Amino acid sequence: MQEFIELDRQLFLFLNTLGNTSFDHFWLLISNKWIWIPLYAIFLFILAKNFKLKSLVFILIFVAVGITISDQLAGIFKVSVARLRPCHDPTLISIMRTVECGGSYGFYSSHASNSFFLASFLSILLKKKFGWFPYFLFVWAFVVSYSRIYLGVHFPFDIAMGALVGFLLGGLFATLAQRTIYKH
Repeated sequence: MQEFIELDRQLFLFLNTLGNTSFDHFWLLISNKWIWIPLYAIFLFILAKNFKLKSLVFILIFVAVGITISDQLAGIFKVSVARLRPCHDPTLISIMRTVECGGSYGFYSSHASNSFFLASFLSILLKKKFGWFPYFLFVWAFVVSYSRIYLGVHFPFDIAMGALVGFLLGGLFATLAQRTIYKH
């Protein structure tokens, strides 16, 4: 396990130190949840155009519950695992780029979990109507997730675990949503 943690630290340092101060503002914006409100509005518009009102209400309930579970699970893991964020790790502070720093613990990333939840959920719900296009949402989720490494707040494994949890929860909640909306 120690070898894996060291590999994760080395990969973090490699990815994090690729950064440049001229791009810091961009990555701070990417990581900011409020900047994505127009995208969420587009998601809502697409869902409203493709589903009846009753189905849309169920979909929104499943998204709200799923994101809440995704986010709260990440919080539980952060406190339970208690792995310091890179920006709080005294052995890394002097050799990494720190653009932003959050709470003490970072395993696993709620940004990654929530964005991959939405990508998975919406891809499953919209694939019949849009073909392969919804899978571009995973590019968005990946970029949001990478921003957390760039900023110095998460290790790559924090991101990978968050992405996996979000992907699985998104799939589960999309399946439940489909069963619910196609019954009615």
